[in-house]
Amino acid sequence: MSGKKIRITTTDLILLTGVGAAVVWLLYQATVQAQYSWNWQAMPQYLLRLDAQSGRWVPGLILQGVLVTLRLSIWATILALIIGTVMGLFRTSCSRYRRMIGTGYVELIRNIPVLVWIFIFYYFIGDRLLPAIGINRATFMDGGPLSGVMRLLMAEPSRMPIFISGAVALAVYEGAYITEIIRAGIQSIDKGQWEASSGLGFTRTQQLRYIIFPQALRRIMPPLAGQFISTIKDSAIVSVISIQELTFQGMELMAATFLTFEVWITILAIYFVICLACSLLVERFELHLKKETRPA
Repeated sequence: MSGKKIRITTTDLILLTGVGAAVVWLLYQATVQAQYSWNWQAMPQYLLRLDAQSGRWVPGLILQGVLVTLRLSIWATILALIIGTVMGLFRTSCSRYRRMIGTGYVELIRNIPVLVWIFIFYYFIGDRLLPAIGINRATFMDGGPLSGVMRLLMAEPSRMPIFISGAVALAVYEGAYITEIIRAGIQSIDKGQWEASSGLGFTRTQQLRYIIFPQALRRIMPPLAGQFISTIKDSAIVSVISIQELTFQGMELMAATFLTFEVWITILAIYFVICLACSLLVERFELHLKKETRPA
């Protein structure tokens, strides 16, 4: 710990005063000028509610959306890691054709709007691909031996095709950014490592597996963790294809109750808490990596 004292300057006071005034003005506009009637008492039932039949507490609409958002983000991240790793290796390959495939994938995905990509994938790819491989027939068998597992890990069996479409579409989009993270990590390793391992008779695959990738992994883990946080926020976009994640549930709830401010402030707070918790974990992880790499 350093002995430096925190000094509050005149500029800091001006900025804090300006921010405070802006917050007060926004609250005034939302409560007095808009003549909005706040009803926060109605919100807890949409987080947790007591089921009359079973007598147990069950997730409300908003909490159900949170669970779907987390499932969607986790599956999309896993698929994006697979896609990004393969394409990242393609981007750094000695083969011109593999580099062309990797570069074409990254340039295509990164230069189209994510909303357009979600619609294109859902209506023109997922809507044709999933029934062709039998996803519809396999997942509509509610009550089967795998239905409980699918309901826990993904979604209701009847909604499985749309969940898979959203997860894959989001994974392909996020995979383009992970591709660049992987590429940058591999290319950041000193060329001497390549030359030394080549001189020892390692093949390129062995070089990547035993020498290059273990070193690159320490450098790419923090940005990969940050990309997971980005995936959580980007998952809100799949609400446009009726996946019942947090944003979709918020829109449905707002339309049914007209609790506009309460619903969206609650959803904003939930996203903030989830992303902040992930950010703190990433920060702890980065500090752990720094301690491991610090010379004794």
